[in-house]
Amino acid sequence: MNEADAKVLLGQMLDAVRQARAYVQDMTAEEFLADKRTQQAVTLNLIIIGEVATRLMDRHPETVAAHPQIEWRAMRGMRNRIAHGYYDIDMHVVWETAARALPELEECLRRAS
Repeated sequence: MNEADAKVLLGQMLDAVRQARAYVQDMTAEEFLADKRTQQAVTLNLIIIGEVATRLMDRHPETVAAHPQIEWRAMRGMRNRIAHGYYDIDMHVVWETAARALPELEECLRRAS
C-alpha cells in the first residue's frame, strides 16, 4: 500500500473524530448519558475510528510506527468491544473518550496528516 492510501485513512479517522466531538460539543456528561441519539452517533464514530486504526495497523505499519503517541491498539480494542458487545457498552467510558481522549487524538491526527 502507498503513502497516499495512509493519508486517506488518516483523513477518514480525523473526520470521524471531528464528528464525534461535534456531537458532544457543549454537552455535559449528564446530558450525554440521557441522550440515546447522541450516544449512538458517538459510538458509531468510535467504531469508525477503531476500524480505520485497524486498517492502518494492518496495511501501513510504517505510518503507525511513525506515530507512537497515537494509541492504535486501544482504538482497535474499543472498536471490538463496541461491535461485539453493543448492549454492554459503558456510556460513561464513551463519554470520557469523547470528552477527554478525542481532543488529543484530533491534534495528533492533524500533525500526522
